[in-house]
Amino acid sequence: MRDTSWQFTRAVTRRPAASITAGLRAVDTGTPDLALMLDHHAAYVATLKEAGAEVTELAALDAFPDAVFVEDTALCLPEGAILMRPGAPSRMGEVAEMAPTLRGLYDRIRAIEGPGTIEGGDILVTSREVLVGQSARTNSEGIAELAAILATWNRPLREVRVPKGVLHFKTDCSLLDGDTILATGRLAASGCFDGYRVILTAPGEEAAANAIRYNRFVIMAAGFPETAARLRAAGYDLREIANSECAKLDGGMSCLSLRF
Repeated sequence: MRDTSWQFTRAVTRRPAASITAGLRAVDTGTPDLALMLDHHAAYVATLKEAGAEVTELAALDAFPDAVFVEDTALCLPEGAILMRPGAPSRMGEVAEMAPTLRGLYDRIRAIEGPGTIEGGDILVTSREVLVGQSARTNSEGIAELAAILATWNRPLREVRVPKGVLHFKTDCSLLDGDTILATGRLAASGCFDGYRVILTAPGEEAAANAIRYNRFVIMAAGFPETAARLRAAGYDLREIANSECAKLDGGMSCLSLRF
């Protein structure tokens, strides 16, 4: 099967709201600077466009401080879009806000009905399977419901465990191409990527693991020079985006867009 896992044409993003300063965070590392975050977000959108994306840029949602992290609301596949059911109660309403946009872009929409929960940040789609991490936001019931939907599309799902203290599965990994994964050492050590080619983040640069491959570019957070050097040595064309403010809310490159 030809690997088309990173061949995209569209992306959906949402502008950060002023309420972002009240966003969820595992550890308080400071209040995000909205103006700086807006600058970073604009650079992110511009890079997606440079990579060939037609970007749908949605308006900010003041009622939902974390709504900039659109990836958690849906899983977008060639077969259709699946609306998620976030594990953070304050984020539940974000899915209803995203649904009309996806209905305008997809003919087929499915939804996780519950009672389980699942967020897009815990889902990694490779050329051979869909890997889903059980985490604080994604539970076994949500994974089972997603597996049932994906089975109707002949897509196998494999459940894995997220390391203790890690918010989402993709906090610690990302897809570089159909069979190559960028991962932290702590996640790769679990054996969940056995059979894949794995490039490890450099020691102390674990936050670099959340990157995205969009067509010819690997888009990663700036500030991780050793990991960037490893990726360049492996032949990837990098674009580095400042991410200091989203990082204060546990956000990375994949969190900021839906890509399909």
